[in-house]
Amino acid sequence: MRLTLMAEPRMRIGELAEATGTTPRALRHYEQAGLITSVRAANGYRLYDAGTAVRVRNVRHLLDVGLTLDDVRVFLPCLDGDVMAAPASEKALRVAADRLAVLEARIAAQVAVRDRLAAALREAGGGVPRRRGRERPAA
Repeated sequence: MRLTLMAEPRMRIGELAEATGTTPRALRHYEQAGLITSVRAANGYRLYDAGTAVRVRNVRHLLDVGLTLDDVRVFLPCLDGDVMAAPASEKALRVAADRLAVLEARIAAQVAVRDRLAAALREAGGGVPRRRGRERPAA
């Protein structure tokens, strides 16, 4: 009896983009960053294993929560599974905490700039325009 192994189905870049809700450009960027890999067909088209869709969805999730592509590299060992269900490594937790600190510092800097601009407008007699959808914090 002869056993034939079937290769995992492959997708072209447009198919993978559609399956993951991203763009071919983003996929090329992820590939350049070393987060996904492809092989080239005889015609030069990129071909991705079907399992790459899970990895791309995980990359997108990590980017959506505020990590950078460099940060996401720390998660490479678990990108092919359920990244949210896997226990986080100490290194991954440190990277996430560091990114949160960076974001908090940026937010604080932007709030300070906003407050200076609001003060300058008040001093100029122009008042401060009301922000849409939010109450202005007390100064």
